[in-house]
Amino acid sequence: MADQSVQIHGKNFVPYLSETEIKEKIKEMATIISRDYADKKPLFIAILNGAFMFASDLFKELTIEAEISFIKLASYSGTKSTGKVLTAIGLDADINGRHVVIIEDIVDTGKTLSSFLPQLEHQGPASIKLAALLTKPEAKTHPIDINYLCFSIPNKFVVGYGLDYDGLGRNLKEIYQLG
Repeated sequence: MADQSVQIHGKNFVPYLSETEIKEKIKEMATIISRDYADKKPLFIAILNGAFMFASDLFKELTIEAEISFIKLASYSGTKSTGKVLTAIGLDADINGRHVVIIEDIVDTGKTLSSFLPQLEHQGPASIKLAALLTKPEAKTHPIDINYLCFSIPNKFVVGYGLDYDGLGRNLKEIYQLG
């Protein structure tokens, strides 16, 4: 992992989780999900834009038959949640009777998912589970159950590995936190 901080939009971010730590946790998660869904052929729904790297790495580690689709939801402006959930790209897969696993980069307040999950439930899936790379328990204001989790982190703003600060930082292989 890089030992130095990075500057994004004039703010200093310090190293927090290495690429190796991230990949190891994803591999562990994929093993558990593969076991849990051994004969179910689940549909994974990745939340864009932040979860694209996590979704890709998780999907590559699965040892089961599975499908993946993408949806774009947004509730951030800068480093703060706006409190409003916007759907920019809708789900194009039929989830009726399917086992669904939502792939999310970070569960912060839980507002985004608390608005999105009821929309999915109305479509009649057999089950809905949530796989998240990160969660901030201290920030949670909406009750969201995370079934598969890589890391629980402090309530600090993070970038890298798909997470951004106003569009920048997604390409970093590690996760950095606001210094």
